[in-house]
Amino acid sequence: MAGEVCELTGMWIVAPEIDNQGRRVKSVISLDSIVWSAHLIAVYGNDIVPIDLHFSETLDAFKTYYVNKYIDHHAHVLAF
Repeated sequence: MAGEVCELTGMWIVAPEIDNQGRRVKSVISLDSIVWSAHLIAVYGNDIVPIDLHFSETLDAFKTYYVNKYIDHHAHVLAF
């Protein structure tokens, strides 16, 4: 996921990596390489989010996400 900082929110906007066939790139990482979890907020723009959208479908339903640096002190320090 590469991204840019949103001028309005100050949060990074990230998107999943897509391969040449338009599929999301997946890989396995070692658990000891994880420093901290990330809180993602879907970027839904001006569209209305369907009322029946289940939270488990959000990673597939949206193309970009904010990395929430305001969730706690540690996220703020690590992300920025």
